[in-house]
Amino acid sequence: MSSASSAEPARPSRRFATEIKDSLRQLSNQLSLLNHQVSAHLELKDVDLDCLELIGRHGPISPSALARRAGLHPATMTGILDRLQKSGWIVRERDPDAADRRAVTVRALRDRNAEVYQLYSGMNGAMDELLADYSDAELKLLADFLQRTTSAGHTATAALGDA
Repeated sequence: MSSASSAEPARPSRRFATEIKDSLRQLSNQLSLLNHQVSAHLELKDVDLDCLELIGRHGPISPSALARRAGLHPATMTGILDRLQKSGWIVRERDPDAADRRAVTVRALRDRNAEVYQLYSGMNGAMDELLADYSDAELKLLADFLQRTTSAGHTATAALGDA
């Protein structure tokens, strides 16, 4: 009887853990589809939108640092940055703080942000409504979970990159 009762609490945890992992995979797929639609509306490649988001979040940033963050080869990054610059999303500027006078940083042009925000407004509005149903304590728990999940993803990605 004790073995049945000690095993019983593990079943719901395992079931909920499986549901959470499945939901995260579904969320990942859905966000990929949303990002693909946004990319299409902006006439960008999906990888270009990914890099534009990284530049907006971490920029100004060097092309090599951006390539590392994006997990892309530097030559691939050059093509992406050429496309983003040609279509008016970014600028390349000399890095005045660098020892090498040839060093460049990449910066997103803020006047184009409204185009991106508009395309994500449906999702952002839905998220605002959804989050309004949670208490501050629940939101803190969700934020912690998502940050830790993101960290686990970084670790898993790095491990695969090193393999």
